[in-house]
Amino acid sequence: MAKNYILRRRTQERIDERVERLLNRLGNPEPPLKLEHVRDALDLDRAYFQKDDPSLMDDVISMLRVAGKQVLRRPTLFIDAVKKFDLRAFYLPDEKRILMDKDLHKLKFRWIEAHEVGHSLLPWHEGAMLGDDKQTLRPNCHEQMEAEANFAAARLLFLRDRFAIEARDYAPSLEAVKALQPRFDNTLTTTFWRCVEIWGASTPIIGLVTGHPHPIKREADFDPAEPCSHFVQSPAFASGFKGCDEIDVFNMVVDYCSVARGGRLGGGDIVLHDDNGDPHVFTFETVKWGYALTLGVYRGPHRSVIAI
Repeated sequence: MAKNYILRRRTQERIDERVERLLNRLGNPEPPLKLEHVRDALDLDRAYFQKDDPSLMDDVISMLRVAGKQVLRRPTLFIDAVKKFDLRAFYLPDEKRILMDKDLHKLKFRWIEAHEVGHSLLPWHEGAMLGDDKQTLRPNCHEQMEAEANFAAARLLFLRDRFAIEARDYAPSLEAVKALQPRFDNTLTTTFWRCVEIWGASTPIIGLVTGHPHPIKREADFDPAEPCSHFVQSPAFASGFKGCDEIDVFNMVVDYCSVARGGRLGGGDIVLHDDNGDPHVFTFETVKWGYALTLGVYRGPHRSVIAI
């Protein structure tokens, strides 16, 4: 399931209060936010590991201590877990240290580091960072924790409502996403995600993050059962179209996409049904900027034409 997890409003408010206090400590900086200043304010350390470098992995294992005691008696299990689950980063509360995979694409460092900072800001995450207990074994617990850390990261990197104020000056479009991206120094994908949430607070909007949609341009590991890396629902979309299937939407996007290597791939109107079964028109557009980004914006109820 690629759909984003929608947090309850009270949870969002609790997280935002902590982000606000942190930004106040930093003097409410101008964009872009410097994460080294965030680490200094929170007394956090950052280190790197590399799955195929035994020396770096040994350094990580030596850090895995709680109350001065080694967490793992069999360190090879940790190495196996990192490789099996493709762990890219994690936060060690006892050491106040963020560990990141050295082999990550440099463009991903900023978001992933902010995500781990998000974990560090939320005290109710601390007991679940190094193992499972009665609470963390609940099936939806991990998904909720990751969504909370993502929300904290977004509120931090986009300086809470600073970005929202600027984004609302633009009509929803992918060109607007591109125009907004440089000022806050975040990636196009994270800027796109934030724009969907802001523009779609009261208007149903969806965003798809995928590989190239056209069948002859797909990567070898394309999975038709999971075609989207992310299926981003705006708050208004999630409240009225929660039954909308991302595979169906992706396949409708495929119908208009060209084989162009990059840039604009196409667009058009698509009819989606709400949770009452009523049809509605969304205007879609897709571009290929690294990932393929697809934006679908609500236009109105679908009016059937009856021939007489």
